[in-house]
Amino acid sequence: MNKPISFQTILDGDGRPAFVVVPYDEFVKRFENEGDLVPDAVVRLVFDDAMSPAKAWRTHLGLTQSEVAKRMGVTQSAYAQLETSSRLRKGSRENIANALGISSSQLDF
Repeated sequence: MNKPISFQTILDGDGRPAFVVVPYDEFVKRFENEGDLVPDAVVRLVFDDAMSPAKAWRTHLGLTQSEVAKRMGVTQSAYAQLETSSRLRKGSRENIANALGISSSQLDF
């Protein structure tokens, strides 16, 4: 049997539930099986600024193309071509993800 979750309900001006606050550990447990999440800031860079997912993650993490390329063992220009590719091969996506410290599924959206 599942342990009940302790939470707090915040009501709006009319007395209706508007928000629920749950302990962080419970929040993490709830989403740990949902796959790898992508921060809102990264999603916004992709959709609002028309960046590739790889460039959005790199920008979000504050890395340069040269830093990511070095981690991958390729030249900056080779990485730049990968970063702008509209269709990365699975192996390339995995290599970029490893260099960024994220999962490859976080680049696949």
